[in-house]
Amino acid sequence: MILRHHTLGKTSLPVRYLRTISTVLMFLVFPMTGNVRAWAQPTDSERLGMAIDYFQNGKYHESMLILQDLNQHYRLNPRFQAYLGVCYYYEWDYEHATECLSKAIPKLEKFAPQERSFYYFANAESLFNLKDYDKALPNYQQMLTVCHNNEKGDAYYKIGLIHTFRNQWIDALDNLQSAWFYYTQYTTNKKARIAQIRNMIQGCCDQINGKGTQ
Repeated sequence: MILRHHTLGKTSLPVRYLRTISTVLMFLVFPMTGNVRAWAQPTDSERLGMAIDYFQNGKYHESMLILQDLNQHYRLNPRFQAYLGVCYYYEWDYEHATECLSKAIPKLEKFAPQERSFYYFANAESLFNLKDYDKALPNYQQMLTVCHNNEKGDAYYKIGLIHTFRNQWIDALDNLQSAWFYYTQYTTNKKARIAQIRNMIQGCCDQINGKGTQ
């Protein structure tokens, strides 16, 4: 119901005056509301909670932006440093990813194996993509000590590749055969990778039989 007049005692105010008063009140109220919102900015602990929620829901870019800012003002603990490294990994920023993860991983030995497994994997993949195979290799090897069987194929495959890059054919063959075993026994969606590994195993055998080098 729209009131055409507002009565104060015996005084009746026309609508045009009410509109004028409303306009004045609008300019008085909204700046105050803006200030209240400014005062109600989330605390840093709340922002950290937001970053964790984003991370756990796969919103790595949003999580990264908050963690980056917090990291500039505080020294994030090793776990949150690892979170930031994983965010960088998903953003294809491999240099920053391995910088964070390489510092954090040695301090996370008491955490759950599955969590540590992914940190090793993300660090290994970052280093592999940077072609720093010497540092990538031990991260894949450490991943194998804590990961599930359905994840071991990925590690063995990359270890096998590193040995082929070095012309270490026997080591490459051993790891590629392990990759083939874990892919065939514990995964159902790696048919193309399995076919590729078969060819690579044959190539390793040819190198071993033909050249006799490792």
